[in-house]
Amino acid sequence: MLKRLDNITNIVFGGIFLLLSLLIVLETLLRKFFNLSLQGIDELSGYALALGACLAFSSALIGRSHMRIDLLYSKYPTWLRSLFNLLSIISLSLFACFLFYVSWQIIQETQEYGSTAPTAWSTPLIWPQGAWFAALALFSLISLLLVGKAMLLLFNKDLQQLNQQFGPKGVLEEVAQEMDDFNSRSQNDIEASSLLGEKA
Repeated sequence: MLKRLDNITNIVFGGIFLLLSLLIVLETLLRKFFNLSLQGIDELSGYALALGACLAFSSALIGRSHMRIDLLYSKYPTWLRSLFNLLSIISLSLFACFLFYVSWQIIQETQEYGSTAPTAWSTPLIWPQGAWFAALALFSLISLLLVGKAMLLLFNKDLQQLNQQFGPKGVLEEVAQEMDDFNSRSQNDIEASSLLGEKA
């Protein structure tokens, strides 16, 4: 389930910045050849960055890509590594819930005052902030689900699985993941080439 959610998040993230890139190209061409402007691409860029960053939080959490200082981690006994891994996911979840709480306060203020962006478009801020709030809510929800999963593993005394699923990635694991991605891309290229060959 989380893997599928991660894929959806990555597609949305990529789509946002692909669309933004196309709009920037269009804006550049309009200014260059027609002396026209869409008047607001910089505003959209800010919204895309805020939303994209929050989506990236969730993706990094699912993929265990958040930075961890693991200089001495591998030297600790299994039970101590489990403790640190549990504390790390709990602290990250607390931070995610804090961001969610602050964003909710901002949403309430925006709704109360009917705030709009001080730009040519005068965008009602409730719309971009609503998307930003939803992305932070997703981040908080995923973090709480992972805390529950970690606590369940601890309750079952499955420390090996706890360390494997919540510990920082080792060099060998990262290399293996990169090789899997490379093999998957190579297989997709082969299938695409064979399809093009059949059509030709």
